[in-house]
Amino acid sequence: MTDYNNRAVVLKQRPQGEIQDGDLEIIEKPVRDLKEGEVLARTLWLSLDPYMRPRMNDSKGYMDPIGIGEVIVGEVVARIEESRSDKYQVGDLVTCYAGWQEYSVFPDTADMVYKIQEKPGVPLQAYLGVAGMPGRTGYCGLMFVGEPKKGETVVVSAASGPVGTVVGQTAKKEGCRAVGVAGGPEKCRYVVEELGFDACVDYKAGNLEEDLKAACPDGIDIYFENVGGAVTRAVAPLLNKGARVPICGYVSAYNAEDPSKVETPFHVLKALDPVPEHRFFLVTEWQDRHQEITGILADRVASGDLKYRETVAEGLDNAVEAFKGMLKGKNFGKQLVHIAD
Repeated sequence: MTDYNNRAVVLKQRPQGEIQDGDLEIIEKPVRDLKEGEVLARTLWLSLDPYMRPRMNDSKGYMDPIGIGEVIVGEVVARIEESRSDKYQVGDLVTCYAGWQEYSVFPDTADMVYKIQEKPGVPLQAYLGVAGMPGRTGYCGLMFVGEPKKGETVVVSAASGPVGTVVGQTAKKEGCRAVGVAGGPEKCRYVVEELGFDACVDYKAGNLEEDLKAACPDGIDIYFENVGGAVTRAVAPLLNKGARVPICGYVSAYNAEDPSKVETPFHVLKALDPVPEHRFFLVTEWQDRHQEITGILADRVASGDLKYRETVAEGLDNAVEAFKGMLKGKNFGKQLVHIAD
């Protein structure tokens, strides 16, 4: 018999451009009793990621839009509080897509639920960041779409975020020159001095094209796309023959009032002659290697080889403001919400 009240952030109305007061709301209701084969999980950490914003629009993308009144999507680290399943025990720690809520109920047959194999030196929230979905996205996009070769120049936008962090440090491990693009001198210093990139260009400094060209004297062999817009336009003329462009996303367009009128990386790249190899990808393409790649990244965190930074908001009440700030680049590193211990 459950005796819990769940608080959740739901979509009240579809945002027009930037998220405004009244677009999202917090609701509260009791958690229902478990059925046979179900578990109750308590959210400990919530991941905030840019892909959540386009899913609030009423347009079909690579994933279905969130319905009005539905919980905002998102991956969490959760602890099993009650179980009517032989597969999960009380106290088990998992990552799952429970969304922006404090408790969730799911069947033991649910997809995309993974038990966390805890390792010394790897905090739980890292499984939502560099050792989680963003980290796997960076690793898979670079290694399996970009296919880096020793001596090549790899450029990644949003370089101080969890995806860019993994892309750049993985590129260095593969013997490449790693160049980041980030916003502001503090983030750029961090990317070079702490993460070990060869250079980092500040897109806010006003000299993006010239600075990027100076940082990439031999051109660009792989551009890992996270932001679109002016950065893509600056990268395009520097792409070498045979260049590859893994397209993870383009956050600069996510708050557009009419996404259909936005210039995307595909528009920019298809206008080049020759057109470079490029494609949009999803980390789920390598879902069968989830545990393997999580293990690789977690081992690198534990050894200190994979460095990262986090920005933490406290409690579900602060999730919306943290999300709005992340879309504007106000966070430093992975944006998380701490829900419970």
